[in-house]
Amino acid sequence: MEKIIVTGCNGQLGRAINQELAGNTEISIVNTDVAELDITSVDEVLALVREVKPYAIINCAAHTAVDACETDLDNAYRINAIGPRNLGIAATETGAKLIHVSTDYVFDGKGTRPYVEFDTPNPQGAYGKTKLAGENMVKDFADRYMIFRTAWLYGDGRNFVKTMLRLAENGDKVRVVEDQVGSPTSARELARAITSQLFTDNYGLFHATCEGNCSWADFAREIFRLAGRDTYVEGITSAEFAAKAPRPAYSILENYMLKLTGGYQFADWHDALDYYMKAQ
Repeated sequence: MEKIIVTGCNGQLGRAINQELAGNTEISIVNTDVAELDITSVDEVLALVREVKPYAIINCAAHTAVDACETDLDNAYRINAIGPRNLGIAATETGAKLIHVSTDYVFDGKGTRPYVEFDTPNPQGAYGKTKLAGENMVKDFADRYMIFRTAWLYGDGRNFVKTMLRLAENGDKVRVVEDQVGSPTSARELARAITSQLFTDNYGLFHATCEGNCSWADFAREIFRLAGRDTYVEGITSAEFAAKAPRPAYSILENYMLKLTGGYQFADWHDALDYYMKAQ
């Protein structure tokens, strides 16, 4: 039986990974979150990984509060960069694979065509900078790794879909940014992509988002359509929204490497959202 360590197991992706692997009698999952494992401590990480001797480590842990990262920079680097470094060190020592999750925020969002894995990152905010540092740490310290960059993730937990439905209960209109475009991606689809590659030697960097794209405002409109609500979505600019941290205006990722290597083919974002909402 192969053992898999999952960090950040209580997050949206950690839960989805568990659901995808549930029932597989050839796998034993060792779930950890911040209460069980401080990934910023190399000693803690090494102690656990030496004890478990896992086949793979799936790192779903991250400091994902984009605005908070701007003022909590040291902690963001600890979690998003030092944590992956520690996991990479432990994975190499024990011969485990390391599967790490990154983000579209590593790009500046000024593109005019979907970003592929061979495009040069240029993060604009603290979150993107710390996540890019994490990618580089994985590349530097892990012998066998897969890095999955995703975007606009929603699943079992706090997310944009639930926020929109909650706001709709309090009024007949919501204001949503319309000048940022990307690909809404369900945690279920991302978990399927990760687990489909888990027992392969298809190592490297992969973009991993649902197919198709939209603005946040159009995403909200589709949520309300599927929910049977007539809530009006007023499109606003990023400047009007006035978030503390910069957001990429253009966040469309092309799953180029997965397609080149015959890896997982993601569902269209409309279909994945429909499945998610019907399952709630």
